[in-house]
Amino acid sequence: MKKFYLLYFYILLLFSNQFAFSQNYPIVETNITDFYSNTAIISAPSIGDGFYGQDATYSGNNPSYTDNGDGTITDNVTGLMWAQDMGDKITFDTMFTMVEASEFAGYDDWRVPTVKDLYSLILFTGQVGPYNTAVEMFIDTNYFNQPLGDTAIGEREIDAQTWSATQYVGVTFENNETVFGVNFVDGHIKGYPKSRNGADVMMYSRMVRNNVDYGKNDFVDNGDGTISDLATGLMWQKADDGSVRDWEESLEYAEGLDLANYSDWRLPNIKELHSIVDYTRSPQTTQSPAIDPLFETTEILDPDGNSGQYGYFWSGTTFLWGSNPSESAAYIAFGEGQGKMFGVLMDVHGAGCQRSDLKSGNIEDYPQYGGPQGDVKYVFNYVRCVRDISIGSSINNYDENIDIKIYPNPMNDNCFIQLDRIYSNVSISLANSLGKYLIRLNETNTDKLTLSTEELSHGCYFLVINTDGKQVTKKIIK
Repeated sequence: MKKFYLLYFYILLLFSNQFAFSQNYPIVETNITDFYSNTAIISAPSIGDGFYGQDATYSGNNPSYTDNGDGTITDNVTGLMWAQDMGDKITFDTMFTMVEASEFAGYDDWRVPTVKDLYSLILFTGQVGPYNTAVEMFIDTNYFNQPLGDTAIGEREIDAQTWSATQYVGVTFENNETVFGVNFVDGHIKGYPKSRNGADVMMYSRMVRNNVDYGKNDFVDNGDGTISDLATGLMWQKADDGSVRDWEESLEYAEGLDLANYSDWRLPNIKELHSIVDYTRSPQTTQSPAIDPLFETTEILDPDGNSGQYGYFWSGTTFLWGSNPSESAAYIAFGEGQGKMFGVLMDVHGAGCQRSDLKSGNIEDYPQYGGPQGDVKYVFNYVRCVRDISIGSSINNYDENIDIKIYPNPMNDNCFIQLDRIYSNVSISLANSLGKYLIRLNETNTDKLTLSTEELSHGCYFLVINTDGKQVTKKIIK
């Protein structure tokens, strides 16, 4: 057994030395724990069952926040610090002036968040029915104050979008300069015009600070049909297979994929899928999808028969919307976020928007159009599969013969490990989410150990404990 562990750790060390891991971009889970069919909540499917492999099948960095008591909230996964309140709606340009001058809570390094910063806060346990009905926010309202649209002045409740700093490199309806925003009331990313009918558009703004590298990818082409993102710890299918599928078929395809000698592929959740959007690219400006050119994406004809468009890509995340909240799933449009308004097909929401589609239907009935901006509905969409390159999926285990307590979790400057009894040999290894060992500690005849974690950045870690031939792996965060 001891030889096995030595070989195992040697393999992991070889793996960790293969890359220079950045770990700047940990993706926060969607918070979904329920399972869905095309029409209803269901019990957890087993391997081989229909609908196996959806969002709730897999777990990652669970949302974790700290209220700092000064009007700021720290995200313990990303390391980002946020303003708890947003104040009144504001114009895009005024927002930058206000944020750059802010010394809120004694900090002078506040910034306007990118769309990837902002999207880290979204939770897909949110739900919204038909317009101007009760909503459940797509953000944790135990920590963040999120207003609704003001129905007294004719707004819908969902008219509470939040500006990001990410401007669209193309234009949308009526050639408007456009900025991406996240709507924590209806769960979308869309492009919003900076001005409309000659007046500046007003939206909400939430300041952020820390981890200025959040949202920056670090792609490596592995030369075997896969691309690794060393910033997120995810490995991606380089090229989609050119086929469209409904949601259940997409789950089945992803679970059955065998690529580059890996068989643990899955359909990405929507936040994982969003992590590979490249907002510097669009069909209008680079004649490409909004994704790094290392990836290969099938080009399609749009509903009017025009070339240069790219399809939607399914996620495994059910999108709780409408009168039957189980029947839709979220997607990313890497091509234009098209819609038909006043009988004209146009880019209404921008390449890189996140919307939703019905999970199933008759392929001959689509595309259709729906919603206030006439969003194009394809229903049969593309798939780009993902897998973890973290050690979590391969060594996350627990020996029931060991009772172990680890506290605090999330960690602060120290991590304390309490074993159920004194062991003659105890080996502790702390690895980051990409397999790189950061701390090693060996003790004899002990039941208590302390790790100094003061120098660790915020993120997800794995604590591997070996005691007299037994092993425990625990996921912890800071």
